[in-house]
Amino acid sequence: MSKDKDTGTAFDFGLFQRVFAYTKPYRTVFWLVAFVAIFLAAFAIFTPFLVKAVINQALPVNDIDLLVTLVWLMLAALFGQVVLQLTFNYYANLLGESVIKDLRIKLFKKMMGFKMTYFDNSSIGVLVTRAVADMQRIGEIFSQGFFVIVSDLLKMIAGALAMVLINWKLALIVFAILPIILIATRLFQKAMKVAFIEVRTQVSNLNSFVQERISGMKIVQLFNREAIEREKFRVINEKHQNAWLKTVWYNSIFFPIAEISYSIGIGLVVYFGVLQNINIEGFNDTGTIIAFFFLMDLLFRPLRQIADKFNTLQMGMVAANRVFQIIDTESHIDDLGTVVKDDVTGVIEFKDVRFGYVENEEVLHGVSFKVNAGETIAIVGTTGAGKSTIINLLNRFYEINSGDIKVDGISIRDYKLKSLRSHIAVVLQDVFLFADSIANNISLQDDSIGIETIEAAAKQIGVHEFISRLPGGFQYNVKERGTMLSSGQRQLIAFLRAYVSNPGILVLDEATSSVDTYSEQLIQQATSKITEGRTSIIIAHRLATIKNADKILVMDAGKIVESGTHKELLQQGGYYNDLYEAQFLEEEVA
Repeated sequence: MSKDKDTGTAFDFGLFQRVFAYTKPYRTVFWLVAFVAIFLAAFAIFTPFLVKAVINQALPVNDIDLLVTLVWLMLAALFGQVVLQLTFNYYANLLGESVIKDLRIKLFKKMMGFKMTYFDNSSIGVLVTRAVADMQRIGEIFSQGFFVIVSDLLKMIAGALAMVLINWKLALIVFAILPIILIATRLFQKAMKVAFIEVRTQVSNLNSFVQERISGMKIVQLFNREAIEREKFRVINEKHQNAWLKTVWYNSIFFPIAEISYSIGIGLVVYFGVLQNINIEGFNDTGTIIAFFFLMDLLFRPLRQIADKFNTLQMGMVAANRVFQIIDTESHIDDLGTVVKDDVTGVIEFKDVRFGYVENEEVLHGVSFKVNAGETIAIVGTTGAGKSTIINLLNRFYEINSGDIKVDGISIRDYKLKSLRSHIAVVLQDVFLFADSIANNISLQDDSIGIETIEAAAKQIGVHEFISRLPGGFQYNVKERGTMLSSGQRQLIAFLRAYVSNPGILVLDEATSSVDTYSEQLIQQATSKITEGRTSIIIAHRLATIKNADKILVMDAGKIVESGTHKELLQQGGYYNDLYEAQFLEEEVA
């Protein structure tokens, strides 16, 4: 077995066993498919024996009764094969779909628990490929791979035994040809596994490229990148094509070899079959030769199909390996805390917190501050100062390197993750909305938040009017990422989403940037309402919006360099004063 599961050419039985472990809940279906495969092999050899009897026994003596009986038996055998094949196909596919349903749920659950670092370093297109296309390949292990191979092997064994029973000498002649196909099949299998690994890699690259360019189409067109991106796509698409052409080339070599071997076998059977009986008076063993035609098809056709189905099995195994690599990834926030609180007062304390997104590259250098219950603090600073990082750490999207963060005097590590995050609502600058109704984007499918609650909250923070003017009101579908709404409208929806969750701690991350004046007025009104009576952290770009904050923290290069009220910081004439004056001058010029 290859040590590298994704590059070796040997069949990985360990990986195969791991995939089949997911069939345990469906053992009844599994054994039904297995038994049907056995009966299919048994029924397959009935017809050659019946044909032999018709030609050698019924026709020479014109025995009509025997002929009719044999024909009825052939029809019964044919009907039995049809019923068994339908059963086999349905339940093999049912098993495959059941397995990938469970596996896809496990994969999605795993990805939902990953640290943000994992998504920062991963391609969304690749992850989508793993959850969708690769899953279907795994399902084909059962519906088009393993069970079909087992069924064909059983047919081959049954056919070989039938040949020996009918005429062992002719059987030996046929068996002498088999090594040619077996060797070709083995070489074909090795080459195809390598080819299919390359295919899956190129499929992932293609999906990732297309997904990113479609998501960033506005940037592509704004900067006239169409020609450049078309050329990049042409190169990636060509690699994808070449990967598939390798599989076509291997198929083009293997299947003619299989066909030639089969044709040679037929010729040898006819020659030696006639030669055995040519000196026998009244030669009437034509039925044996005809029966061998059927049995050879039963032997050689499954062998050709096994090679084809093994391709499917190999692709499924490659896909399974890639999916299990994600499932085996250890990149989750340890949820070992035990504290579960129904509500929090909102006291937040950072104690000498150090953190870096990349190892040995700190973003926060010993940050310490305290927010009392019900206070509103603002965090300001230039881009990259570490403002948003503080919010990420408070929600435990990332683990700190050292220090501690406490909520109500309890380390956030001691909280159950779900309980901690249930008390914190965040309004981001880049609002994400799902392709769903406004109501569902606000409640996020929480059954405890009804439409009456949403409408009442909308009136309280002053956004009910703008929503009511939309077609369908709260049932208006905002489409993917909320593209049917302006940036200001999306921000207002995000404010309402935060408000209905009734958090103990509210975070506004650049929530008023890049919006029009009217929307900003509504946002300021909404901000006053939702920050009332709860601890609030406001990360602000426009300093005029945070004049009334209880405390302002000024950050620079991952450190808090100043703190105080708006007036106190202006009187100090330091970093904050410089920021404020620079922004005031910009607004004056504008």
